[in-house]
Amino acid sequence: MSVMAETEDGIGQRLRLAGLRLTPQRYAVLDFLVRSESHPTAEQVGAGVNRRFPRASRATVYNALHTLCEAGLVQELYFEDGVARYDANVGPHHHFLCRFCGELEDVSVETVKGLAGGPVKPGYRVDEFHIMMRGVCARCAGAKARRNKRRSYGSQKHA
Repeated sequence: MSVMAETEDGIGQRLRLAGLRLTPQRYAVLDFLVRSESHPTAEQVGAGVNRRFPRASRATVYNALHTLCEAGLVQELYFEDGVARYDANVGPHHHFLCRFCGELEDVSVETVKGLAGGPVKPGYRVDEFHIMMRGVCARCAGAKARRNKRRSYGSQKHA
């Protein structure tokens, strides 16, 4: 069976196991989110869905997102900009936000395992937590290093 067929079967199975009817709209929205490596906004989901399955209205996309969130198949995330972003990775994980390009990436729990200690205060029990790391992604760090290298080379020519 091809990877595409496995993905398609997996999306339908996710919807059915969550007790949802398999509608083309829900399928298209969940398919887009599963394939997305970013954490798109509802507008971005709508644009992406309409590239593959034209004629999905804004209301249809929002309704599908709401239903998928309620069913636990998608997470709705809010960060500093106050705009909802959506993530089909509902397993435990954290996030890294690049302060230059704004790319939001998943970070595995194992990566930050040493940071999770005991209770926050005596008598408290932590059931879950979310870490938002901010910094510079590899792509932006590489671009900055290349710019600095060009500047350094240019200043050496004038010396």
